[in-house]
Amino acid sequence: MEDQPPTEIQISVETRYLPEQSSPEQEHFAFAYQITMLNNGPQTAQLLNRHWIITDAEGHIQEVKGPGVVGEQPTLQPGQRFRYTSGSVLSTPVGSMHGTFEWVSDTGESFVVPIPAFRLAVATVFH
Repeated sequence: MEDQPPTEIQISVETRYLPEQSSPEQEHFAFAYQITMLNNGPQTAQLLNRHWIITDAEGHIQEVKGPGVVGEQPTLQPGQRFRYTSGSVLSTPVGSMHGTFEWVSDTGESFVVPIPAFRLAVATVFH
């Protein structure tokens, strides 16, 4: 049986295609994603590391690991949220991302929050 994390971090994601930064004829599709982290738990926690797995429609995988997000390692008090926007470039018009955020509580306990897969896709216009 797994131990419960010391606090509950809720992650939500919004994505959008960036046509102004894309060149479909050169297989260059740019996407932005906005991540919102909300501390729903009883303890303060700090984001230490991120790990993303980015997959395009042809199954090519990019992995991104490193400290924090957008140069920050935010600390969230109970009830506090942090939002950031970043981006990814794919060689196909559709792909997905998933990953994990590694946190540490104010009592020193490390825990990992999974980020379920979300889709990156060029919006299709129907006439």
